[in-house]
Amino acid sequence: MSTLTSLMERLGNIPLHRIRFHPPPGTAVEQDVLAYDHNGMMCELVDGVLVEKASGLSKSVLAVSLIATLSPFVRSRNLGLVTEGQGTIRLSAGLVRMPDVAFTSWDRLPSRRVPDEPMPLLAPDLAVEVLSEDNTLGEMKRKRHDYFSAGVRLVWLADPETRTVDVYTSEKQFMRLTEADVLDGGSVLPGFQLSVREWFAELDRHG
Repeated sequence: MSTLTSLMERLGNIPLHRIRFHPPPGTAVEQDVLAYDHNGMMCELVDGVLVEKASGLSKSVLAVSLIATLSPFVRSRNLGLVTEGQGTIRLSAGLVRMPDVAFTSWDRLPSRRVPDEPMPLLAPDLAVEVLSEDNTLGEMKRKRHDYFSAGVRLVWLADPETRTVDVYTSEKQFMRLTEADVLDGGSVLPGFQLSVREWFAELDRHG
């Protein structure tokens, strides 16, 4: 990476403060992701660069709410695993992502069991990303590319600001759902349904 500008472009023009410079960009490896995680900072690894995972309260609330609905559905049918934002996965050598929520079927897991290693090589069936202020369109485009190139079958992109969910069945093909719609699992999670309005209503709860 010859310039900082070219680096930013490759990463989707994310804010500079999310790029870690130790180790220097272009030299980071998978073990560096685990080292930062032990220090309380969640980072993804892209093109030898450690990128701090975007955070936000709304993002967390919606991720937890989805897990609370999705996990019982998956567990009652013994379909596989539901993981949250600290579930570090290696999509390919040198490419580490941490979807806010993910579902991985048993067929995609070695020996159909929970992997022992902290950063297994696998592609979930479903990857869910909840937008925060620090996410950019370019970053999410790159993530979709990474997910589908690795074999992810379905990507949900939730936007707390517009209260919409973009359902991607390929890198570029998607349908935008509003609060009038129902989110369903399609062929990945047949029978799973969630009202978009009810999901985002978590942001309106009060005491």
